[in-house]
Amino acid sequence: MKQKLKKYLPWALLVFIIVAQFFRIDKTNPKSNPANDFITLNNPPTELASLIKDACYDCHSNHTIYPWYTNIAPVSWWIKGHINHAKEELNFSEWTAYDAKKADHKLEECVEMLGDGKMPLKSYVWLHSEAKMTDEQRAALVAWFESLRDGSSDEH
Repeated sequence: MKQKLKKYLPWALLVFIIVAQFFRIDKTNPKSNPANDFITLNNPPTELASLIKDACYDCHSNHTIYPWYTNIAPVSWWIKGHINHAKEELNFSEWTAYDAKKADHKLEECVEMLGDGKMPLKSYVWLHSEAKMTDEQRAALVAWFESLRDGSSDEH
């Protein structure tokens, strides 16, 4: 039994990988109105806008750029799942869809996730060096997000 498994398992795995390539992920980005975009609405300093785009927008906006390795299943399925989940949690392209309370909560989560070093994901930074932040850049982005919260908390 063990010998049969050793003999056929690699072949079964190879067949699975080949067949999996026929099940492609959808790489189309939904259309979005720039007037609803977080960066357009909040006009961060240029350096912070670049950081947000480089470190956040691939997963947390309707402007995902799919790299070459998203052509390979099942890796592509895993990445697409991450992107879908990320957009459910926070979508910078649809910032105006959040009421003031929810937007404030999203900013609070940005501060927490960045401050704790949980975002961007290490696996993302490993493959996207432009998303790597210095401690100073991370602190500046956290401070800017906090300043937006301070401004919105006056409206509550």
